[in-house]
Amino acid sequence: MTAPPSPRDDPLVFLRLLWSLDHALQAASKRMLSLYGVTGPQRFAIRFIGRTPGIGAGGLAEALQDHPSTITGILKRLVDRGLVHRRVHPGDRRKVVLTLTEAGRHLETTVVGTVEASMRKALDRLSEDDIRAAYRVGEMLLQVLAEDARSLRPDRKG
Repeated sequence: MTAPPSPRDDPLVFLRLLWSLDHALQAASKRMLSLYGVTGPQRFAIRFIGRTPGIGAGGLAEALQDHPSTITGILKRLVDRGLVHRRVHPGDRRKVVLTLTEAGRHLETTVVGTVEASMRKALDRLSEDDIRAAYRVGEMLLQVLAEDARSLRPDRKG
């Protein structure tokens, strides 16, 4: 029996793993929606707001490494569901201050059935060296994708 090709020799081997992981994360997010009424990204926002009460929308977008317009949609749904309070910043009326409601705080502490609970289980099965190596691979992939996105942009002038 022949050994499977190395991801170094065939990047599709690694991409298949990443696409499978993305699919599994999407499925877990849908399960969380049916269990708790929030998606994975919405819960991620709840966790960050819980850790940094008073954070603004811009700070949340930066912390989650997401586009501000995406965060605006997430926040609207969380406010509409009564999980997040959105108030005008007392010192700058152009900014908002985000805090969790009591329902939001309850959801923040929920662990069973969340994506991060699955992540915790996986991390507990790995050595610290394996975790650091996987993190470096992820960071490098993000860096190269960002570099390629900048260098391969179509010319918008012509």
